[in-house]
Amino acid sequence: MSDSLDRLYKSVIDLKKGDPANSRTARLMRAGRSKISKKLAEEAVEVVIDAMQGDRSAVIRESADLLYNLVVLWASTGIRPQDVWAEMERRERLFGLAEKLPKDLPAPVSRRKVVSLEPRQVRKRR
Repeated sequence: MSDSLDRLYKSVIDLKKGDPANSRTARLMRAGRSKISKKLAEEAVEVVIDAMQGDRSAVIRESADLLYNLVVLWASTGIRPQDVWAEMERRERLFGLAEKLPKDLPAPVSRRKVVSLEPRQVRKRR
């Protein structure tokens, strides 16, 4: 599957600066990250609805749309599929392939917020 998503990503990157009149991908990219995110959310909801209704073929079709919009979002934010695969490999090493990370697990050092060691300034109440 990663090969398919890698090929899709390359196609999205190639179409990124294409003619919006001829390319849905170019139109989405020009519309901006907010529109791309909205489309991704819409597709996710459609997958959920179709799954709840037990419509297997619709789940398959909508899942393909969901993956397309996810890849467009990745491309718009500078995320490469390899970045996601690396995170999946990290999680597999820690918890196993089929497990989601616990909510209380600290983020990798590179993504942690920097905390200031300076004391906070406290406003005096009048």
